[in-house]
Amino acid sequence: MLSTLFIQNYAIIDELTVRFSPHFNIITGETGAGKSILVGALGLVLGERADSQVLRDNGKKCIVEASFNSKPGIEIREFFQQGDLDADDNITLRREIAPNGKSRSFINDTPVNLAQLKKLTSMLVDLHQQFDTLELGNDDFQRGVLDALAGHGNNLQQYQYIFRQFSSEQKALQQLKEQQVNANRELDYYKFLHNELEETGLKENELEEMEQELQVLSNAENIKTILAASCFGLNDGEQPLVQQVKIIVQQLQSLKAIHPAITAVTERLLSAQIELSDIAGDLENINDGLNLDPKRLNTVNERLAIGYKLLKKHNVKTTGDLIAMQEDLLAKLEQVLNIDDSILQKEKLVEQLKDDAIKLATIISNSRKKIVPGLEEKIASLLKQVGMPNALLKIKITAALSLQLHGSDDIGFLFDANKSGKFEPLHKVASGGELSRLMLSIKSIVARSMQLPTLIFDEIDTGISGEAARQVGVIMKNLAKLHQVISITHQPQIAARADAHFFVYKKEKQGAILTQIKQLNDEERVDVIANMMAGDNPSVTVLQNAKEMLLQ
Repeated sequence: MLSTLFIQNYAIIDELTVRFSPHFNIITGETGAGKSILVGALGLVLGERADSQVLRDNGKKCIVEASFNSKPGIEIREFFQQGDLDADDNITLRREIAPNGKSRSFINDTPVNLAQLKKLTSMLVDLHQQFDTLELGNDDFQRGVLDALAGHGNNLQQYQYIFRQFSSEQKALQQLKEQQVNANRELDYYKFLHNELEETGLKENELEEMEQELQVLSNAENIKTILAASCFGLNDGEQPLVQQVKIIVQQLQSLKAIHPAITAVTERLLSAQIELSDIAGDLENINDGLNLDPKRLNTVNERLAIGYKLLKKHNVKTTGDLIAMQEDLLAKLEQVLNIDDSILQKEKLVEQLKDDAIKLATIISNSRKKIVPGLEEKIASLLKQVGMPNALLKIKITAALSLQLHGSDDIGFLFDANKSGKFEPLHKVASGGELSRLMLSIKSIVARSMQLPTLIFDEIDTGISGEAARQVGVIMKNLAKLHQVISITHQPQIAARADAHFFVYKKEKQGAILTQIKQLNDEERVDVIANMMAGDNPSVTVLQNAKEMLLQ
């Protein structure tokens, strides 16, 4: 509930503080005293557009601060959690307007943007001004009225959970189908590329090894000539190198007994002799294994030509890259084939979720339709009480073209002010005063079933008087038993029902006319209500009537 409203430097308000009752608050005052200025200031802290022209003193900033004292509901707690804001049972909203027109918004002294402020205040305050028809004509509000009275919150919550799953899976199914279309376009091309690589049958490092083999085959004759010469020089020449080392070893061995250092040198030469003999054998083996094979050379050249062509085609550099490309193409082909199975499975899931959602939507729709006749009768009765005996509200529920987050219904509130039998959408046929009384009637009915914030009515009693005004007061009083109600009124019948009566007036201060507000005591209330009934200087009879009105 709105516990305190502080306003500073706004229009003709210098500074004032209002402390509201948690129940039924009435604000009265003469025309032009500043009642609407209060609502305008409150609108600022609720997130309405700021204008530096509202500043009373252009040298100072304007401040409007509203304090709310109530245990926050689920929506409000989620808002604070998502915004990383500190939340407790006291919520303070502040709006500051600088002389240059720039505004700043705060929630519990934490700076926030205007969108955040509006979102929170929509959960805290329902400001219904004269001619304000937006909420009453809002689909969400109309649906919320029916759902609150139908009492199917658990079914609706379960339906919305399933609907969100259905929507998510339906989107995933569409994405799979789009993938399938794109994949099918490229399927033949992928098959061709994969088959080409598969038929080539490349093995790991094959092209690199063949390049080395090609070098050998291309130079085989020269290699054999050099190998033969090397073997001959080591083993078979006029002075074979291996034989010469052997002779030297034999000669040195005869000196081992004479000079001790000769032994180590001799052993080294003996090792060299053995190594040279092994090298000669290896060179001979290499030479024997090397054949001049034009057919193999041709085969290697052809194989490499195929490999080089594939490397260039796929813009890669190694055999391993081509093998990886082949594996990747195979994976893509398998993915295309698997999409069909995935689509079938996803279609079954989507269909099941849709069936489950339709079953719950039907239950919800039936429960909505069930309460409509009784609701229409109650509203007709209340409209009659508030001076609209010929007015009727018709609630039309039709099947939506598709499932929606709130079910399968399109809901419309239609109005007939004169029992003409022609029901039209509210904004087409209802006047501002009629809409205000209709809204009051509806909210009084759903007050026990729907979480309503602080309700503020700005002169919704325009155009009524007498018994109709008294009935509006009765309805507001009953509504205030469950919710905080703040109403600006000109009707004494409504003002007399208040738990707290605030009087707005003008007062001269240091040569300036300023708006002031005060909460009236019982004696002051009698005088103000009597003035509302009969003007200035009311008679004793009028004063007595005012007292009796307050006692009702």
